[in-house]
Amino acid sequence: MSMSTLADSFREMPVIAILRGIAPHSCVSVAEVLYRAGIRIIEVPLNSPDPYTGIRVLSQHLGSDCVIGAGTVLTATEVQQAHEAGAQLVVSPNVDVEVIRQASDLGIDAIPGIATATEAFLAIHGGATKLKLFPAATYGPAHLKALKAVLPPKVDVIPVGGVGASDVGSWIDAGAAGLGFGSELFKPTYSISEIEQRAGEIVAAVRPFSRAGGDGYS
Repeated sequence: MSMSTLADSFREMPVIAILRGIAPHSCVSVAEVLYRAGIRIIEVPLNSPDPYTGIRVLSQHLGSDCVIGAGTVLTATEVQQAHEAGAQLVVSPNVDVEVIRQASDLGIDAIPGIATATEAFLAIHGGATKLKLFPAATYGPAHLKALKAVLPPKVDVIPVGGVGASDVGSWIDAGAAGLGFGSELFKPTYSISEIEQRAGEIVAAVRPFSRAGGDGYS
C-alpha cells in the first residue's frame, strides 16, 4: 500500500491527533483506536518520553495508512531526526524558517505555529502552505476569520490548543481547514476506552464538514 499523504489524510478526516506525553509502548494501542475512529493524522510531540522511538513504532505499524508526525519541533536538527525516525510531518508552536526549509528539503510537510498576521506571512514566505493557529482558544474563531481575510486563499489554517468537539462548527465557519486535538483527545492517564469515546465524539463533530462526509471546505 502506498504511503498516505497529508492532503489525502486531511480530505478523509481533517483532524490531527496530538499524543503529548505518550510512551512508545502505548503508541500502537492508542493509534489503532484512533485509526478505527477515522483519524488519519497522528502527532507525537518531541517533549514526550522517547519521542523518536514512538514515531518509529507508529511509522512502522501505521505509516502506510496514516500520516505520522512529530510535534513541538523547534530546530532543523530535530526535523532531520524526526525524518530519520519515519515522520512525514513536523509541527511547531512557532515560526522558524530554517525548520520549514529543512522539512521541504527532506520532502516532508511542515506546519508552523502562528498567532498574528506577521507570523503567518513570515511562515508563508518561508514556504509553508498550512499554518497552526496556536493557542487557538486564546484567540478564538473571530481572530481566525480576520486572519483568513488577508491570507492567500490556498493557505490552510488549523486551530490547535483548547479546541473541543463542541467548538468545531464555530471554527469551521471562521475558516478552519482542519483542527488539532490534544488533551481533548489524549492524555497518558486516559484509558483506551476513554480515548475511543473522545475520538468518536470528535470525528462525529468534524465529519459533516469534511470533504469525505459533507460539502467540504471552501
